[in-house]
Order: sequence, then C-alpha cells, then structure tokens
Amino acid sequence: MRRARPIAFAAVLVIAHRGASFDLPENTLAAFERAIEVGADAVEFDVHADREGRLVVTHDPPQAGQTYPTLEEALDLLRGRIPAMVELKTPWRYRRHDVVARSTRLLGPDDALVCFRRAALEQARTLMPGLRTVQHVGVGVSIRGARGAWAAGFADARVSRRGLRAAEALGLVTLVYTVNDPARMRALAQAGVGGIFTDRPGLALRVVPR
Repeated sequence: MRRARPIAFAAVLVIAHRGASFDLPENTLAAFERAIEVGADAVEFDVHADREGRLVVTHDPPQAGQTYPTLEEALDLLRGRIPAMVELKTPWRYRRHDVVARSTRLLGPDDALVCFRRAALEQARTLMPGLRTVQHVGVGVSIRGARGAWAAGFADARVSRRGLRAAEALGLVTLVYTVNDPARMRALAQAGVGGIFTDRPGLALRVVPR
C-alpha cells in the first residue's frame, strides 16, 4: 500500500479534482483509485447531505433513487494512501444534519476541508485546531477573508499575479481550479502557484515541476 505523501513536499501540488475525472466518472471510488495510481498528491471531492442526513459524495445536490459513495467510504479508501480534500457544498442547507462537525471529525491529520463559506471553515478549525482548510476566494469571500485558512482557492478564470501575491503575504498556499490545459498548467507553475486542481492528474504530473 502506498503511503500518503505529506502535502508540503511537492513543488506544485497536483490535486485530482473529483478524482481522475477525465478518465473515469467524477466523484466515484474508481476515479479516486485512479488518482492514486497515477501519483496525485491529493484527491478532492464534494460532499452533500442526503434527505436521511448521510454524508454523500456528489457535486450536485443528491437526488432520490441515485446511489452515491458515502464520505466514510471515500475516506476509508484514501486513508494512509493519499490526502483527501473534502469540499463541503452549501453546508448551510444541511445545518440540521450538523455536516460541518460530522465531516470534520472524520478527517485525518493529512486531510483538508474545502469550502466557499468562511463560517463553515471557522467552525471546523474551532472543532479541530490545526486542521488544514482551503478557503475559496473571489465568490463572497475576499482574499483577506481567507486569513486563518491553510490555503486560498482561486478560480482559474479570475486568478491574477496580484491576487497570488496578496494571498502569499497572508501566509496562504495558493491553489487554482480547475486546470486541464498543459500550457496553462505550465504558466501557473511559472507564476508560482502552490498547486492546481485538475481532472487530469496524470498529465499534470508530467507537466509541472516536481
């Protein structure tokens, strides 16, 4: 079994966006397994709560009659092999299911919690001091609003060198999503980003500095 590599050691982190989702259906255990096989530094995936309150892996709100991996199943697959980056989708909709606290308690020391909502990440850090959190910025949260997180997530269409430098000045790792073009991967690496979310981790590993 491949040991999980500490996140800090790669020159540019290659984060498998919803797993190796260019090769296999996104947010599936098979896509996560493929990301491990190609050597990604971390696997990112999305979590909602279903009507029964189960934490399920899906980008869109869960639909009745469809089957999804659970958060527990995904973390069991990844644990000890690769860090997980768990993105909580619209957590305010699921307050009655206590999704922030429940998700946080399931994470390991190498995992990270990702969200657009600052309040959710602040709650998680209170519950688990030292937890890595990734605050997406530019949609409701400014770069300054990411203070206290481990990393700031930038949409590729909106990222700028000025924004990257501002985040770095706050001590934030800079991550950009979602990058699938090799020329763009190289350009972002040259701009000094800390990592990229990509559907094509195998390609990215051949392109960015290691």
